Amino acid sequence: MKKQTILTGIRPTGHLHLGHYFGAGKNWIKLQDKFDTYIEIADVQALTDNFNNPDKVRKSVKELVIDLLSIGIDPNKATIFIQSTIPEIAELTVFYSNLVTIARLERNPTVKNEIKQKKELFGQSGESITYGFLGYPVSQAADITAFKGNLVPVGEDQLPLIEQCREIVHKFNSIYGNTLITPEPYLSEIPRIKGLDGNEKMGKSLGNAIFLADEPDVVRKKIMSAVTDPNKIKVDDKANPDVCMVYYYHKLIGNPNLKTVCEECKAGKRGCVACKKELVNKMLEFLKPIAEKRKYYENNLQIVENILKEGNNKAKKVAQETIKEVKTSMKINYFD
Repeated sequence: MKKQTILTGIRPTGHLHLGHYFGAGKNWIKLQDKFDTYIEIADVQALTDNFNNPDKVRKSVKELVIDLLSIGIDPNKATIFIQSTIPEIAELTVFYSNLVTIARLERNPTVKNEIKQKKELFGQSGESITYGFLGYPVSQAADITAFKGNLVPVGEDQLPLIEQCREIVHKFNSIYGNTLITPEPYLSEIPRIKGLDGNEKMGKSLGNAIFLADEPDVVRKKIMSAVTDPNKIKVDDKANPDVCMVYYYHKLIGNPNLKTVCEECKAGKRGCVACKKELVNKMLEFLKPIAEKRKYYENNLQIVENILKEGNNKAKKVAQETIKEVKTSMKINYFD
């Protein structure tokens, strides 16, 4: 029985951090055993935010692939490919753009929220939002349908993007005939990981993340600056571990000493500095196997390139089949 196809994408704008790993990466590792898995390095979509910094995107592509391999993505189980190497995706994006109104894109809750964040973080006005950024849900629909994706792993905040894709598929099929597969969201428990500063989201641009590629000294420095219970002033003050980011990360990485950490914190028998030092050691233990795999791939970049070339070739064959079917349905297959 043929496995269902699952597609997920990630923008190459820097290294993966703990939020990516616990929020999505661990899930991808499980999914690759159950589904025909495609992982897209979405460099074209990254350029919607970073069109004026192409060096950042280019450098991040290989870094991101190494991160994925280091956490356990298996190229024998999952197809890793670069979005821009598949021109059929761009063709589909153009075709689908005729099926979506500007008003509909502006109503997309996910897009609206991201535009709001841009305004808050960077002071951008609505007039500075590009056509490419506003239309990236159309590009995502092309990503999904190019590979005949049955399922797309998402959190609840991404559901509007899948609904947008489903609308495009329905409209295309109603006009041109039953051609495209209607994807379903693959909803799993994707937790939002908090930042070192207590922010509800760990983010690259927020400066509150521990990256999987961080050197031990960097990890140590970040953890020693993490937010703790503001009401604990002296070493022997009783504290509330539930508002302490150090305790949060002890719990996140599965410190076997967690019960003792919690009890000593509440009883005022544990100082924050000592607690942070313990977390540093546990965090470095947690990151060690990832760091070892990373070093292997960094020293064997030809292997990484070969994985990408093979992934690109496989993805391209599937996308070429899809575009051929689409053009036939649209009656623009002039010389077939």
